[in-house]
Amino acid sequence: MNKDSKIYIAGHLGLVGSALVKCLQKKGYSNLVYRTHSELDLVNTNEVALFFKQEQPEYVFLAAAKVGGIISNNKYRADFIYENLMIQNNIIHQSYLTKIKKMLFLGSTCIYPKNAPQPLKEEYLLTDILEYTNEPYAIAKIAGIKMCESYNIQYGTNFMSVMPTNLYGPNDNFDLEKSHVLPALIRKIHLGKALENNDWETIRKDLTLLPIGGINGDAEDKVIENVLQSYGIIKTNDQVVVEIWGSGNPMREFLWSEDMAEACVFLMENRNFSDCFNKGNEIRNTHLNIGSGLDISIADLANKIKKEVNFNGNFSFNTNIPDGTYKKLTDVSKINALGWNYSVTIERGINEIYKWYKNR
Repeated sequence: MNKDSKIYIAGHLGLVGSALVKCLQKKGYSNLVYRTHSELDLVNTNEVALFFKQEQPEYVFLAAAKVGGIISNNKYRADFIYENLMIQNNIIHQSYLTKIKKMLFLGSTCIYPKNAPQPLKEEYLLTDILEYTNEPYAIAKIAGIKMCESYNIQYGTNFMSVMPTNLYGPNDNFDLEKSHVLPALIRKIHLGKALENNDWETIRKDLTLLPIGGINGDAEDKVIENVLQSYGIIKTNDQVVVEIWGSGNPMREFLWSEDMAEACVFLMENRNFSDCFNKGNEIRNTHLNIGSGLDISIADLANKIKKEVNFNGNFSFNTNIPDGTYKKLTDVSKINALGWNYSVTIERGINEIYKWYKNR
């Protein structure tokens, strides 16, 4: 990519897309193109076709997706598979029709089977059944990988696919119903600390920025206490307890979103589809894992956040909420061999995201 190449970032306002925009701008890329959802509905085939015809981007980062945590994935199954398939189909096909030079499709490590060996190697794709709770989303992402792969084989396009592990960072989703585990824990423990200190100014500011259960910072104290309790932030006498979904035992890998963006831009600058697989009769498993290669239990993660926030209360574990896959650690040897490694530790990342959350 040249510094003046026209680069389209689909999903530029999200966790992934905003990190990509920041990374590209930092590196001096000046011709970036993006649209908000109100300006361009990526589910609408005609709108996407018109956009590509008018803008004629040279490079595409496909970071747009409908995403959510374990509850929303399981609850809105039809929405997750339909919207993600449509977004992918539209952008990948139009990228082919308008002859872009290179595209990077971003998926997720939930594509791997529920009981796949650990760490997760790229070749484990499609070797067993998926985790049930996020199966529709995973199937959509697998379809995206295979679509990129198939267009490359049939049409000679240069479409790469990357599967980031659990990401966190600036512009993350802190909605307690829809967020992933790390931002949800940051917010719940932050609110638990404020409740512990009877710091109603902080609590009201938080709910004003992002209401919980339809309740904002203008509500009465008792109403706010009730909605916090319904989401597992409970004060009894002088003791605050924060509820954590599941047993706390599952192991998860986390990657700072700006590390992920660095990996993606590195690949677009230095690598091609042909670098992503072993040459042979069958071209398979051409995607690349992006991660740290290190994992941590949910309970240990919560305790690291507790230390960062300086929360003195306790945790309770709601085992009525499913844990999901017990362990999900990526094998990152493939992308490491291509020249990229992560840099931000989980401790540094928690410190950075908590500062960002408080100052947003």
